[in-house]
Order: sequence, then C-alpha cells, then structure tokens
Amino acid sequence: MTPSSEFSTYPARLSDTERDKALDVLRDGVATGRLSHDTYIRRMELALAARHPDELAALTADLPTESRLSRLVFGTVEAVSGFTVRLRRAWQAERLPKLLLPHPASGHPLRIGRDPGSGLRLNHETVSRVHAELRHQGGTWVLRDLGSTNGTTVNGRRVVGAAVVREGDQIGFGRVTYRLAGN
Repeated sequence: MTPSSEFSTYPARLSDTERDKALDVLRDGVATGRLSHDTYIRRMELALAARHPDELAALTADLPTESRLSRLVFGTVEAVSGFTVRLRRAWQAERLPKLLLPHPASGHPLRIGRDPGSGLRLNHETVSRVHAELRHQGGTWVLRDLGSTNGTTVNGRRVVGAAVVREGDQIGFGRVTYRLAGN
C-alpha cells in the first residue's frame, strides 16, 4: 500500500464547528418538542462519536434547521430595534429639563400637580390638579401616582400605584417629562 492510498482511505476529522452545528440542531429539536429527551441523549452521543459529516447529517436529517436562522434574524431585528429605542431615550434624556430631588432630610413629600399649593406646580393641560407625589422612604425615592387622568411614567413605563426612582430616570406627568437629578 502506498502512502497516498493510505491517506485517502481515512476521512478528514470532523471540525468542532460542524459538530457544534449538529448539536445545536439537536438542542433545538428537543426544545421544540420534536425529539424526546432519550432520543436527544442518544443522538448527542452519536454526534460526539461521529467521524464523518454524513453521520452528522443522518442524525439531524429529520429536524428543521430554519428555526435557528429565523431566531438569528428575529434576534438581530430585536437587538437593532432595542438599540434605536435606547439611543432615542439617551438623546432625549440629555435634552430634558432636570427635576432636582429635594433634600431627603425634609421628610415631607413633594406634591406635583396643577394645584397652586403643590410643591412642584406644572401648569399644563395634561397634568392633573393633584397628579403625583415624590417621597424619600427607607433610603430610596418613591414616585406615587395620585389617581391622575393622564398618568405618571418612569422611563416610559406607566406607574400603577408607586415606583422606585433614581437619579437619571425620566419621569413624566401627563406629557410633561423631566430627568431626575441629585441636589
């Protein structure tokens, strides 16, 4: 036997990438309910022992591979969409007027609304007369909506009852929005 014929009788070793792709397809198969756990374990063992790409192909032939592609596409779209939302919020945050947090030692809540007796009086049609209250409790700041008509938001999410707020958060009363800042 010549060295060249001996070389051609042994198939090339499977790459880790090829084996990982097959294992991913098998994981997707068990995750989507197309494979039982026992079948998954057996096929995984065969994939780890496989010596040729045809063996891997046989183990995954009955499983769809487009789910990984669609997850990749949807994941990419989600990441890009999330980035643009975060970018828009960051851009707006720098342009928002600051609302300075009151000194915590005062012990009194800051009332927010159109009422002339409010600590922070906002004269805007979307702000209720008695809209919200900002209070320092147990080392944290708590923003409480007081039954306003147009709602109170923290970082774009509507406050139902109360929410903990921090320096840098965007808080909104109706359509009036501020960025919280320390004193």
